[in-house]
Amino acid sequence: MYFLSGWPRRLLCPLRSSERPFLIEPSAQRFYLAVLSETQISIWFSRPSVLIVSYIESGKAAAQFGFYQLVEWKPNDSMIAVTAANGYVLLFDIIGGSDEKCLYEPVYPKGARVKVTPAYKEEQCAPALTLEMKKPIDLEAPISCLQTLQEDLLVATADGYLHMLHWDSVSNGRRAVNLCTIPFSLDLQSSRGGPCLDLNGVHIREMEYCATLDGFAVVFNDGRLGFITPTANRLATDQLQGVWAADVSDGTCVAVNNKYRLMAFGCASGSVLVYMIDSSTGSMQLSHKLELTPKHYPDIWNKTGAVKMVRWSPDCSVVMVTWDCGGLSLWSVFGAHLISIRFCHSDGTKKEPLKISSMSWGVEGYHLWVICSTDGAEGDEKLQQTGILQFQFIKSSNQEQVLLHGEDRLYLTCGDPTQAHSVSDKSPSRDSGSPVHRPSASTPLSQGLSTLLGHKHWQVVQIHSTYLETNWPIRCSSLCRSAVLVMLLYNKYEQNMTVTGGLTWWDDFVVVACYNFIDRQEELRLYVRTSNLDNVFASVTKLQADTLLLNVFRNVVILFRADCSICLYSIERRHDSPNPSVSVELLQEVSMSRYIPHPGLVVSVTLTSVRTETGITLKAPQQACSAESILLNLAGQLIMLQRDRSGPQVREKDTPANQTKLLPFCPPVVLAQCVENVWTTCRSNRKKRHLMEALWLSCGEAGMKVWLPLFPRDHRKPHSFLSRRIMLPFHINIYPLTVLFEDALILGASNETAVFDGTGSSSLEALFPFCTVERTSQIYLHHILRQLLVRNLGEQALMLAQSCATLPYFPHVLELMVHVVLEEEATSREPIPDPLLPTVAKFVTEFPLFLQTIVHCARKTEYALWNYLFAAVGNPKDLFEECLMAQDLDTAASYLIILQNMEVPAVSRQHATLLFNTALEQGKWDLCRHMIRFLKAIGSGESETPPSTPTTQEQSSTGGFEFFRNRSISLSQSADSIAGGKFNLQKALSVPSGPSSKGDSAENLYIDMMLWRHARHLLEQVRLRDLGCFSAQLGFELIGWLCRERTRVARIDDFVAALKCLHKDFLWPFPVIPACSISSPLKNGRCRPVLSSRLLKSQSADSLLNSDMDTTPPQVTTANHSWLDSLGAVSKELDSASSHGGPQTHEAFLSPLINKGLCKPVCVSVSHSLSFCLMLFL
Repeated sequence: MYFLSGWPRRLLCPLRSSERPFLIEPSAQRFYLAVLSETQISIWFSRPSVLIVSYIESGKAAAQFGFYQLVEWKPNDSMIAVTAANGYVLLFDIIGGSDEKCLYEPVYPKGARVKVTPAYKEEQCAPALTLEMKKPIDLEAPISCLQTLQEDLLVATADGYLHMLHWDSVSNGRRAVNLCTIPFSLDLQSSRGGPCLDLNGVHIREMEYCATLDGFAVVFNDGRLGFITPTANRLATDQLQGVWAADVSDGTCVAVNNKYRLMAFGCASGSVLVYMIDSSTGSMQLSHKLELTPKHYPDIWNKTGAVKMVRWSPDCSVVMVTWDCGGLSLWSVFGAHLISIRFCHSDGTKKEPLKISSMSWGVEGYHLWVICSTDGAEGDEKLQQTGILQFQFIKSSNQEQVLLHGEDRLYLTCGDPTQAHSVSDKSPSRDSGSPVHRPSASTPLSQGLSTLLGHKHWQVVQIHSTYLETNWPIRCSSLCRSAVLVMLLYNKYEQNMTVTGGLTWWDDFVVVACYNFIDRQEELRLYVRTSNLDNVFASVTKLQADTLLLNVFRNVVILFRADCSICLYSIERRHDSPNPSVSVELLQEVSMSRYIPHPGLVVSVTLTSVRTETGITLKAPQQACSAESILLNLAGQLIMLQRDRSGPQVREKDTPANQTKLLPFCPPVVLAQCVENVWTTCRSNRKKRHLMEALWLSCGEAGMKVWLPLFPRDHRKPHSFLSRRIMLPFHINIYPLTVLFEDALILGASNETAVFDGTGSSSLEALFPFCTVERTSQIYLHHILRQLLVRNLGEQALMLAQSCATLPYFPHVLELMVHVVLEEEATSREPIPDPLLPTVAKFVTEFPLFLQTIVHCARKTEYALWNYLFAAVGNPKDLFEECLMAQDLDTAASYLIILQNMEVPAVSRQHATLLFNTALEQGKWDLCRHMIRFLKAIGSGESETPPSTPTTQEQSSTGGFEFFRNRSISLSQSADSIAGGKFNLQKALSVPSGPSSKGDSAENLYIDMMLWRHARHLLEQVRLRDLGCFSAQLGFELIGWLCRERTRVARIDDFVAALKCLHKDFLWPFPVIPACSISSPLKNGRCRPVLSSRLLKSQSADSLLNSDMDTTPPQVTTANHSWLDSLGAVSKELDSASSHGGPQTHEAFLSPLINKGLCKPVCVSVSHSLSFCLMLFL
C-alpha cells in the first residue's frame, strides 16, 4: 500500500520560458518523462530528476501545426508522438549520444573508493539525448486523443474516426475506422444485445488500451462510456465491436488497470466509476465507486467539481484522483480510501486553490510528478514559477509485521509478534532437517505486544548510497521471522542476474527466483544469511520457465511461472557439508493455463493448510500441518485448489519416505471477490484454533473478511447440516497491513497531515501540508463475535471468546460489541424485527466481567439510549445489588451514577446508603469520601421524577444460546431465588423519604448518624485499630464521641475478652510469666516486675509498628500516623509513662489493684498506638 511522505519537491526548469507546462507523460519503464507546453517538448530523467533535452518549435512551424496538445511514447522509448491543434501528428526520434558522452555524471571526493562496473554510465549518469522531428502527418481534423500500441499508434479525431498509424510512417500508410460502423450493445452476445448505440456526430474524447482485456476503454464527447474490442488482431470495421455502460452520461476521463482488469471512469459529478468486463456475457459491470464523503472532506466533499484525471500506480494497487477544483485523493484498487489532500493558500485570503493540470507516477511508484495550474492567481510570479512538483511515497510489503520501504530507506516496527507467545502453546517444531528458531517459553504475552504497540515511532534504516547508485530503487523487501534481518530487492543485482519472482526467507536462507544473464537461465537460489551474498555459498536450482511469484510454506517453496503453471519444491537442510547448505527437489507441478487467461493477472500465490473440510484436523492431525491448498489471487478473485482426497487414503507411516506421492489437486473454486491481500499462517495454537486456522482477506471498501472454521463443541460429532467454514465480513477503520493471529489484532499505518503556519508565504511548506505515516492497530474480535451471533452460532462465538479471554484487552472487546450494537439499534429510525442486543447481553453474561462491561458501556453512551440498554440487560437496581453481593464496590458506585440519572433521589439515597455502609465495613475510605459528597449532593431534586427504569424485556430470540451455563448470580432470577443474599433496601437504614426541610443541616445529620452507627459497631467489637483508621480517614471527631459514649457503648463488661481482642487487633503477643515467679506474685503489696529469659520474644516499638504496617493497606498506614499525631494530653502522659522500658525490649506486667471495687489496668508498656488504645478502657 502507498503512503504520502513529507513535503513535495519542486523541480525548476533551467530554461527560461514564458510558457507553462500543462502535460506530463512517462515512458514505458518510467525512467524518462515528457513535459509538454504550447510550443515546447522537454525530456526529463527520473534519477537524478534533471532536464535532458528540450525541443522548441519555431514560430513558422507553430503557426502551421498549431499548439502542442498531447504526447505519447513508443513502447521501446525510441520515439515520441506529439499532436498539434491543427490536426497534425508530429513524430520525433530520440537519438542517444555516444557511449562515452553523458549529460550528468556523479562527482566523488578525492580518495573515495568507487566501484566502476561495466554499466557505470547507464546506471549512474544521465544520458545525453537529442530530438529529431520526422515528417509530420496531417489527419485533416482536430485530434482528441491518441494511444500507443506495440508497433502502431491509434489516434481519435473530432470527426468520429479512429486512425491507425504505424510508428514508421514513411514505409506504411494509415487506416481509418468510422465509429458509426462499430456495433455497440449492452453485451457481446447478439441474442442479448439489446438496443444499439447511436454514434452519429459523436467522437472519442479519451481512450486507453488494456492489454489483459484486449480492448480500449473509451469516453465519448457526450459523456457516455464504452469498451471497444477487436475480434482479430487487425483493426478493421468488420472486426471491431463495442459495449457501453447504461445510465451514464457524464464521463470525463478514463484509466485502465491491466493487473486487475478494471476500467476507472471519471465523471462530472465528482465520483469515479470502476467497471469490469463480465467474463460470460462481455458486458460492462460496475465493480465499485470512488467518491468522497463528509468523512474525507468535511467542508467541500460535494464541491470538488468534475474529475480531472485518474492515474493508476505502476503496480496497479492504488489510484490517484484529482478534480477540476483541485485536491488529490488516493484509493486502493477496490475502493479503500487512503488519504485526501486539499492544498491551498494559507495566508488567510480567499484565493483559488492550486489546481492540477497533469500528473504521472514515477519509477516503482515512489514519486508522483505533478504539474499545477494557477488559474486566478494573476500577477503572482512566484506561483507561476512553481514548475514540476514531485510527491514522495513509501510502500508496504505483505509481511507478518508492518514493513514499509521508500526508494532509499526502510521503516520497521520494533518487535516480533512471534515472541509474544510461549512454546507451550505451539505445535511441535519441525524435523531436525529443517529446524526453526522458536522463542523462549518465558517470554510473556505482553512483551511482544508492548514492542509492537507501545509507541508510534518507526525504526528507520537508511540504505547506503553505494548500493543505491547501481541498484536504485528498492523494488521489494522481506523481513525474517526473528525480525532482525531484512532482505532488499533492488532494481538490479550486480550485473549477472536480476530478480524476477521476488524473494522471501526460509529459516536462515534467503530464497530468490532470478534470471542468470550469463547462462541465460532461470534459477532458484538460496543464500545463507551467515555468509556473503555470493554464488559460492548459494544453492542453485535450474528452472524451466520464468518465475513471476514465489512463496514459502514450512519446508515447501511454491513458484508461479510465466507459462501459468505452479511448481512445488521441497527444501531440506543438508548436514554432509561443512558450510550450511540445502537440497531442493521438485515435488509437484500443476498446470493452470485453463483457468488463467494471462499470467500477469496473478497477484499472489500462497500455499496453506486451510481447506474446506476442517474435520480432517480431528481425524488426522498430521494432515493439518501439510500443504493442503493453493490460494491464487487472480485479478482480485481468490480461487483455491484443494488436494483431492476422494480416493483411498494411505497412511504416511506405511509409505516409505522416498516413495511418497503427493495427491493431485481438485478443480479451483472461487472463495471471494475484490480481494487485495490474503493472510494465513503456518503456525498452530491448540488454544486458539479458530484464529490460527482462519483465512483473512482485505477487500478494499468492503472491509475485511475472515473464512472462519467451525468446530464441534467438546469433540462431538458435527451436525451434517452445518458448514465446516463460514465467510464473515466486517468493517474496520484502518487499512490492514498485517494480522496478528494469536493477539486478535490488525496492524496498519495511516497518513497524518500537519499544516505549516506560513502566513503570506508562497513556499511549498505553506502551500502543502506535511505528511507523516503513523502506526495504527485495531481490535477485530468483537466484529467476528457479532457476526457469529447474527447467524445464530452462539456456541462458536463462546468458544472463540473463551479462547481469547486471557488477552489484556478482552474486556474492551466485550464493551465494544455491546456499544456498537446499542448505537445501531437504539438510533435506528425503523423498528428492528429481531434485535440483536438481547442476544449480545446474554452472551456477555457468560463472562465474569459482565457487570463492569455493562456499566462502562452505559457511562460512555448518551443518556437517551440508557432505557434501550437496560431493557435488554436488566434493571440497574438489580445489577447494583449484584455488584454488592460480588463485593465489587467500585462497579456498584458506577451503577449508582446510573441510578442517580434514572431514578428519583429517594431511591438513589437508599442505594447510596447501602453502598456507604458496605464501604465503611470493608475500609474503602476513598469510596467512603466520595459517598459522603454524593449523599450531601442529594436532596434538592427529590421532587423531580425521571423516567422509570425499564424492566427486563423478554428475549424473543435465543440466538443459539441454549447451551449457556447457569450463572451463579443471574439477572433472570427473582428476589426469592437468592436465599438470604438479596439486600433489603427498605430495612437497611431508616431514611427520610420526603423532601428535606432543613437543607444541608439535615443531610449532614443524616451522614453523622451513619458515621456514629459505624463507630459504635467498631467499638462494640473492640476493633480499636479500625476505629482509629476510620477516624483519621474520614475526619471523625473521635475524642468528643468517646466522651459521649463513656457510659454506653464504651463501657467494658468483659475485660479479659476485650484485652484479648486488643492483642489480636494489634498483633501484640501476650506476656509469659516465668515458672519461678508463680509462687510469689506479690511482694510487700506491690507488683514486682518479672524478667526472665523464658519470656516470649516480644517486638520492639519499631518492629511492632512495622508489623502493623505490613498487615494493613497503604492508606491505612498513613492514617495511623496522622491519628497518633493528633492525640491529646492524656496520651502524652501515657507516652511518658511507657518510656521507662529499655530501648529494645518492653516489659509487660499486670498488677490487679482494688480501687472502689473496680478492676482497671494499671500500666502496659507498649508502643505509642497501644498506649492510646488502653487509655480507652480507663
